[in-house]
Amino acid sequence: MADRPEGPVRAAAGALDPGLESPAREYLAGTARTGVYEPALEPDDITIAPDGRPAEAQPRWRQDFPVDWPADQFVARRDFGRFLVLTSGAFVAGQAWIAARHLVRANRPPAPRMRVAALRDVPVGSAMVFTYPGPQDRCLLIRPDDATLVAFSQSCTHLSCAVVPRIAEGVLHCPCHEGYFDLRTGRNIAGPPPRPLPKILLETVNDEVYAVGVEEKAA
Repeated sequence: MADRPEGPVRAAAGALDPGLESPAREYLAGTARTGVYEPALEPDDITIAPDGRPAEAQPRWRQDFPVDWPADQFVARRDFGRFLVLTSGAFVAGQAWIAARHLVRANRPPAPRMRVAALRDVPVGSAMVFTYPGPQDRCLLIRPDDATLVAFSQSCTHLSCAVVPRIAEGVLHCPCHEGYFDLRTGRNIAGPPPRPLPKILLETVNDEVYAVGVEEKAA
């Protein structure tokens, strides 16, 4: 006969199989319902609502916002799991969006030749906005001095906020997340932008400024 286990055996009254008390069968498997010998919950592990009713009888709001520690821990773990799933989904969607944008760029037809402005329309120390190569692609034409004329996409390479020229400071500033680009080269020099601004290639013919292409550089 097997040795008696140490410690008390907890079981509800009337839940034991009558044969359980037989000396020949005592503590053998199959003589009582499943769960009879499972450890009982400690009082601190049992959620009790203020009105004393069982959990299934409580309103939904009380189940979602428990009043004691055990259920509160459960809700926290459940919400943390949801957070992980949502965060992972957002990350995958973001990566897919970036890949799609690169694919679209790679399959774009060559940018057309397009007149932007006359030189007289861009005084030294000024900038103007134009669209190129498409009507939704906002760009900046900048003339920092008499001998220099540059143009860049106005969309920050971080999250596409519109950059603002600070000609006297020699920078293009993204006010959304404090990104900075060099005014003459478009190179990212500070803040979160991961790569330079796309550069618009220019040609000047008879004092007329033309955009002839887009040059994108890696970080």
